Amino acid sequence: MDRKLMIDKLKEDSKTYDFVIIGGGATGIGIALEASARGYSVALLEKSDFTKSTSSKSTKLMHGGVRYLAQGDIGLVREAVVERGLMLKNAPHITKSQSFIIPTHGLFDEILYTVGLTFYDLLAGKLSLGRSKRISKAKTLKRISLINPDKISAGVVYYDGQFDDSRMAINVLQSAVEMGAQVVNYCAVDNLTKDANGKITGVKAHDETDGTQFEIKGKQIVNATGVFADDILQMDKPGTEKTIAPSQGVHLMLDKSFLPGDDAITIPKTDDGRVLFLVPWHNRVIVGTTDTPLKKESLEPVALEEEIGFILSTAGRYLTKAPQRSDVLSVFAGLRPLAAPKSEGSKTKEISRSHKIYTSDSGLLTIVGGKWTTFRRMGQDLVDEAEQNHGWKHIPSKTKHLKIHGYKINPDYNDPLYFYGSDKAPLLELSQQNGWNTSLSESMGVIEAQVIWAVRHEMALSIEDFLARRVRCQLLNAKESIKMAPKVAKIMANELDKDDAWQTKQVADYIEVTSNYIL
Repeated sequence: MDRKLMIDKLKEDSKTYDFVIIGGGATGIGIALEASARGYSVALLEKSDFTKSTSSKSTKLMHGGVRYLAQGDIGLVREAVVERGLMLKNAPHITKSQSFIIPTHGLFDEILYTVGLTFYDLLAGKLSLGRSKRISKAKTLKRISLINPDKISAGVVYYDGQFDDSRMAINVLQSAVEMGAQVVNYCAVDNLTKDANGKITGVKAHDETDGTQFEIKGKQIVNATGVFADDILQMDKPGTEKTIAPSQGVHLMLDKSFLPGDDAITIPKTDDGRVLFLVPWHNRVIVGTTDTPLKKESLEPVALEEEIGFILSTAGRYLTKAPQRSDVLSVFAGLRPLAAPKSEGSKTKEISRSHKIYTSDSGLLTIVGGKWTTFRRMGQDLVDEAEQNHGWKHIPSKTKHLKIHGYKINPDYNDPLYFYGSDKAPLLELSQQNGWNTSLSESMGVIEAQVIWAVRHEMALSIEDFLARRVRCQLLNAKESIKMAPKVAKIMANELDKDDAWQTKQVADYIEVTSNYIL
C-alpha cells in the first residue's frame, strides 16, 4: 500500500482502467476486491481517508439483522447470514463469533424469540454459528451479572459475528492491491469526463495532498460514495432526484465493567422500536444504536443530546449499574446511506437495508444502501451488472473463499496486537529497531512501531488516520487518544518528512475533531 507509487501511476497512466471506483468505504472496497480478483484493472479514489465516514462508525457486527427478520425481509437476512459466515472464515484475525443474550419478559417473549432465532440459525445453513436456545433466569443472571433481575423472566442465547470495520477495510484493500488494484486516499473526484454521445469515459480528480489535478480513463465508472452518492449523480446529470435518505446511528463506548462477561446483550424492543445492543469490543463495551433521520450528510456527524440521553436511559433501565455521562469514554455517530423512500413519512428504520444498483444513461453505475456484512456480495452484484451492461464475458466471482490479507486463525484476543494477524510478526520485527517498541499508551496497548507501520504499509497520512482508524483509540477512549496525539505527530512527521508547523496543525486538527467524541 504505497500511496506515492500508486498516485504517481494514476497521474501518469494513459491506460483505460476497467473500473474506476469513487468511494473508499465498505461498498467501494468490496467492489475493488471483487473486480481485481476477477482480473479486471481497478482504480479506487477516496476523497478523505478510507472508511472516514460511515464505514468506521458501525456497531462492529457482522450480522443477519434479527430485526429485518421481524420485518419479514427474509432474503436480506439469508444473504447477510451467509456473508457473515464467509467473512468469519476468510478473515479470522479480525472477526469472531459472538454470543448474544436477549433478556425475555414472560413466556410469550421466550417462545417468540426462541422460535424466531431458531429460524435465523436455519437460514445460515451450514454457515450457522451455533444453535439458539432458551436459558433460565438463574443462568441468564450468572452470564450477564449486571442485568436487572426485575426486568427479566429468562434469556435466549443466539450467535452472531463481530469484527473491526476499519481494520477489515485496510486488509481488504491490501488484498485488492496484491491483485493489482491501484487505491488512493485523499484524492477527490471533481468531475466526470464524457464522449460526444454523453457516455462517461473517466473522471477528473485532484490530489488533496498537493493540489495536482489529473484525469483517469475508465470503461466503468462506479459511484460508491454512500451518503454522498447524490453529489456524484448531480455531476452526472444536474437536477437528478435524491436517492439517499441519510439516517444517523450513535454509539457510546463504556468501560468493560458494564458488561463483565463474554456475552453481548440484545434488547429487542426499545421505546423507539429499535434494537439496542451492548457488545464487548477491544476490551470495552459498545452501546447503541439510534436511528435519526437527517436532512444533510457530513463527514463528521455529531451525536445529538437526545440520542445520547436515549441510549443512557435505555441501558440504565436494564442494568443494575446504570451508565452515567461521566462513564462514557467516547461517543461516535455514523450515517447510514439508506435508499430514499418513494413516499413521504416512511420511518428510516423501516427503509430496507438491501442494496440497490442503478445504471444512469451515461453508463455510470451507482450502488446505494447495503451494510458492512454484505459488502462482499455488493461487490459481486455490481461487477456482474457491469459485465452485463458492457456485454463482457462473465467471469465467475472468486471472493467467496478468498483469504483476506492478514489471515490468521485462532488469534489471542489478550494480545493487543492480535488484529494485525499475519502482519504481527513483521510489525514486531520493525519494533526492534530504533526503540520503536516504546509504549505510546499503556491503557491502549499501542507502541511506536504501529505508527511507522501504518505510514509505510497502511497509507496513514494524518494522526487522525492512525488514532481513529488504523488503531481504534479515538473510539475506545477519546481523551486518552488526545494525550497520545503529540507523540504520534512527532513520529509521523519524521516518517513523512514534515516540519514542526505540520505537527502543531495536526494535533490542533485532531483535538478539534475528537472533542466531538467527548461528553
